[in-house]
Formats: sequence, structure tokens, C-alpha cells
Amino acid sequence: MKIRDILKQETPHISFEVFPPKTDAAYDSVLCATEKIAALKPSYISVTYGAGGGTSKNTVRIASHIKEKLGVTSLAHLTCVSSTKEEVHHVIDELKKQGIENILALRGDIPKDGEFPLPNHYRYASELITDIKSQGDFCIGAACYPEGHVEAEHKKDDIMHLKHKVDCGVDFLTTQMFFDNNIIYNFLYRIREIGITIPVLPGIMPVTNAKQVERILGMSGTVLPERFRAIVDRFGDDPKAMQQAGIAYATDQIIDLIANGINHVHIYSMNKPEVAEAIMHNLSDIVK
Repeated sequence: MKIRDILKQETPHISFEVFPPKTDAAYDSVLCATEKIAALKPSYISVTYGAGGGTSKNTVRIASHIKEKLGVTSLAHLTCVSSTKEEVHHVIDELKKQGIENILALRGDIPKDGEFPLPNHYRYASELITDIKSQGDFCIGAACYPEGHVEAEHKKDDIMHLKHKVDCGVDFLTTQMFFDNNIIYNFLYRIREIGITIPVLPGIMPVTNAKQVERILGMSGTVLPERFRAIVDRFGDDPKAMQQAGIAYATDQIIDLIANGINHVHIYSMNKPEVAEAIMHNLSDIVK
């Protein structure tokens, strides 16, 4: 099923994200976690993509397993920054063969050392989106950054770049994680003003240990509200308490989003079925 059709439904839906193993030895444990998450009946499960051939070889494999064996719609990430156009075309062909209908098109992080872009590589996600569009009837998702992309000097410029990307053939957007819902409400107002009308799924990250906070800040520099900082300060040294508090905080965000008319929320579940299950339990009478 194409995700754009799921997003037409007006009842609340939750989707989750899993990532492939870094080594083949860990494949079975990732598959086990994925199966437990699929048992929660999310609207779809996305599978991330390791740039440069690392975990990418298992993206198609896991996405196909989710669709064929677990009966859940799957979304395969496709990151192009470290791959040639021929390599990307090969992955698209594999997705076609496996009947995967949904692709999240991403440029990925530019390598810190070395030339960019290399010959026969993509420079922007918009180029990848155009290429995917020309190669089949895929439902195409893309990323957006409510607080502005780290490479953009001004938020206005970032939104204009987003508009161009959407116009290349994007069916829906998923946001980078955020911890203050006012950020996305303001973002939605700004993008609707310039004509971006496709569905936008808020990306929610349940922070279940204090170390995640350092990684989040290193990756995105997102704003951490005082309320969230207080939770980490108070419970960060107690793993069980931090997990419970992080799940509660994420649940509160989701409930507020749904109450304000946003029916589709994507959760960065980090291969943790216990976290996904706890959130779905908290939403049992809201998401049916």
C-alpha cells in the first residue's frame, strides 16, 4: 500500500522506524525487534539506509520482510550522498523487484573529508527525487527541518529549498525530531503560506537515556525546552526512571499533536519494541 493513501485517512495513525544491523551477526536480533514492533499494527514501518554500502544492503531485505511476512506497509530509506547514480539505480531496481512501493529520498550527511559531490553522484535530494520519479510509480517521502537545516543560513531560504524539493515529486514529508510542539505548528504555518500542502508527519524521538541527548545535540542542534532538560537532569542517572519519563514526554507530545488535528505521527523507535509498545499502550484509546 502506498503511504500517500494511508495519509488520506482522517483517524490517528502511528508509524515507527527501525534501522538495519551494522553487522550480519546482529541481523536476527534486529529482525526480532522489527517483528515485535510490527505486531503493534503501525500504519507503516520505515527502514533506514546506511550510506556507502554499510547497512544499506539489508534495507531492502528488511523492508521486504516487513511487507511480505509481517503484513505491514514498509518504507525504504534511500540515501544518495555516498553512492554513484548507478548504485542508486541498482537499489531502486531491487525495491521494484521486491514490490516496495514507498521510498524516503534523502541526500544524507556530506562527508567531513573529501570532495563533494564526486563525479556521477547526486548533489541534492531533489535530484534523487526526480530520478526515482522517472523510474516507477513510487510513493516518495522526503525529510524536512522545522528548526531549519543546519546548512541553511536563513530559515526562509531553507523553506524555499524545501518547496523546490516538494515540487520535484514528493508525496509527504517527515520532520526531524523536535521536543517543543510549537516549533512544528509555526513551521506548518510558514510552509502552507508558500504553497506546500502535502502531508507533514511530525517525527518524535522518545529519549530513554541521557546519552541520547548528547547525540541529538551533535546531530541536529535542536532546541531542548526547559521542561525536557529538567527531566534529563532529574532522571538521567536512573535508567528505568529516564525510560519511563522519556516515554511519557513523547506520549504527551503525540497527544497534543493529535488534539491539534495532526493525525499521523512517526516515531523514531530506535529498534526498541518495549518503547514502541509502551507508547501504543499509552495511546490505546486514542489510536485504534
